[in-house]
Amino acid sequence: MNVPHPAIADLLAASPAATALHAAFARHYGQPPLHTVRAPGRVNLIGEHTDYNGGFVLPCAIDYQTLIALRPRPGRQVRVLALDVGLATDQFDLDAPLAPRTDSPWANYVRGMVQQVQQHLARRGQVLDGLDMAITGDVPQGAGLSSSAALEVAVGQALITAQGLDAGVLDAVTVAQLAQRAENGFVGCQCGIMDQLISACGVEGHALLIDCESLVTRPVPLPADMAVFIAHSRVQRGLVDSAYNQRRQQCEAAAQHYGVPSLRHLDEATLLARRGGLDNTAFRRARHIVTENRRTLAAADALAAGDLATLSQLMAQSHASMRDDFEITVPAIDHLVQILQDTVGDQGGARMTGGGFGGCVVALMPHALVPQASAALQRHYRAPSGEQATVYVCHASAGAGALPG
Repeated sequence: MNVPHPAIADLLAASPAATALHAAFARHYGQPPLHTVRAPGRVNLIGEHTDYNGGFVLPCAIDYQTLIALRPRPGRQVRVLALDVGLATDQFDLDAPLAPRTDSPWANYVRGMVQQVQQHLARRGQVLDGLDMAITGDVPQGAGLSSSAALEVAVGQALITAQGLDAGVLDAVTVAQLAQRAENGFVGCQCGIMDQLISACGVEGHALLIDCESLVTRPVPLPADMAVFIAHSRVQRGLVDSAYNQRRQQCEAAAQHYGVPSLRHLDEATLLARRGGLDNTAFRRARHIVTENRRTLAAADALAAGDLATLSQLMAQSHASMRDDFEITVPAIDHLVQILQDTVGDQGGARMTGGGFGGCVVALMPHALVPQASAALQRHYRAPSGEQATVYVCHASAGAGALPG
């Protein structure tokens, strides 16, 4: 895992959230924590729903994160305090079978990750020890910024730190893979690897081009004057209960029709030539994935070259494909994107980001345009509920790690 960039570590060390977390831990457990770890949320710049199809994505970690204060404890109990869920608690025995809690969905991300790490260590003849944890964070929930992945990866980092594990036992990519398995098998959302991998492996000041089949990554630098502008539509979404799993099933059916292991292995010529017998909905789902992979590779090259005009076009095309072929946007999101595209022009780009059906829009733009973009949203956007968009101006952050001290 990465050690946080010094600026992030200094900020967190002095933050009210970290101070409150340590105080809550001491009150609840009767002694202070020994360690603090973090894992960031993420925003995906382009490459939507391509990850579970073995394709390409271009996310960056953001400077909103989950923090966990922790202290190893004797015995086999894991105790958890969640500051952001009304000081809710969970407790379980590492020697007993772990089952999901229907009354506390947040706890299942913790339980699922602990289960995966415990099984990983057991295969190597190692035993996971007891642990006390207190958790807080500022990644907006239900916004498509991967609050769940940040929690899973932070729990993985907490276990690494508590056990003193080195990368030979549990490295960043493996943590991401275990976190994905926890979400797929324990929580029940059939997500791809992107969210967990960027939270674990993010690079300060860079997006990360990820090949979701090989897990090979390439850092792509963001221009120094570029802001990562995120606007929450105030339309809430929930991946497990939405059509996310349905979209995955449709993609798998299309891959089976074309005789490929995943849509990553389908090109545009074959997509058109062999579509006979495939229903139109599944064809459009496949067309989005095939064209989105091409756009993502081109966007990484454009961003690296500082070609913002090309990047703008690719992000606009991506949004149109999500709207028309994959059908995961909603009218409020489309309106929000149009406002930002009109404001940014060819100096950046804007598109929906995340699983869909609400959540957030991401725009890349020069810092000088941020006030203008914020003012445009205040004037021209309201959610169906009447709320204004919530704006987060971010920069690309480092991946998960233990805080010094």
